[in-house]
Amino acid sequence: MPSTREADSSPVVVVTGASAGVGRAAARRFAQDGASVALLARGRDGLDGALAEVEQAGARGLAIPTDVGDPAAVESAAGEVEETLGPIDVWVNNAMTSVFARTWDIEPEEFRRATEVTYLGYVYGTLAALRRMRPRNRGSIVQVGSALAYRGIPLQSAYCGAKHAIQGFNESLRCELLQEKSGIHVTMVQMPALNTPQFETVLTRLPRHPRPVAPVFQPEVAAEAIAWAARNRRREVWVGGSTAITLAGNAVLPGVGDRYLARSAFDGQQTEDPIPPDRPSNLWRPLPGDRGAHGRFGDESKSSSAQLWASKHHRALVAAAGAGIAAAAGGLLALR
Repeated sequence: MPSTREADSSPVVVVTGASAGVGRAAARRFAQDGASVALLARGRDGLDGALAEVEQAGARGLAIPTDVGDPAAVESAAGEVEETLGPIDVWVNNAMTSVFARTWDIEPEEFRRATEVTYLGYVYGTLAALRRMRPRNRGSIVQVGSALAYRGIPLQSAYCGAKHAIQGFNESLRCELLQEKSGIHVTMVQMPALNTPQFETVLTRLPRHPRPVAPVFQPEVAAEAIAWAARNRRREVWVGGSTAITLAGNAVLPGVGDRYLARSAFDGQQTEDPIPPDRPSNLWRPLPGDRGAHGRFGDESKSSSAQLWASKHHRALVAAAGAGIAAAAGGLLALR
């Protein structure tokens, strides 16, 4: 069906990994904000559930089964989005898969697959967006990152390596767009631990069920940050006080972080529940069923983030701090 801005003037947003977790929550948030939302993921069941939520919010939706590790599939999906919904305004790279295991227990092909999805999927999505945004000289690209883009932790070397790669890729891209004086905005949203279904679906070789490192936040907090980052020209957005502490601490005392994580992060990433020997994973193919946005850790998950509020208002906070320092200095001078 042909689609132009004359038919519908709502912004067009593409979300990868939209069938579950953060992508699912982000798609729903963009729809609630009035956008037309294209949903890219491998699993048909989850895509159908996401599409139903987008349409229930009164927005146009388009579900396209896509393996983001396949550049031709990503390019084809981008073309279908523009033909059906209109020019892409926002592209959100979010798709991921991973392996929970010690580095030496991960096979080379498993590293390759996790990297294809979690890193190269972002590259392919970014390239598809740029091919369409650069001629128009407008648009936003949001890279969904993590505190683990700066601070690697044990048992997640495949995921941490991919997130570090996204960080470097995005910084290079940002410089190139600045040199070109481009109107395209790129940003990265660094996330804390989130209550998503990934802990039920990723490949694991741990003896006990994997879990997010506390404190844990609901995926709607991540979705709020993504939607805000798409509208505001901020270089980077941090979500969760734990993210701010991790990034700042790693910049100053990385060796202390190494030792702390060596002591705490093995048990901290596992529940008391043993792993069933026949547990399936989504590394190579999507699992059947619609898992929605939330995982099993809702009882301990936070539904808001003071750090996100601070990230949104950091200019005002800096100005207020500067005014306070100036006032204090003026007071001292007056006393002298």
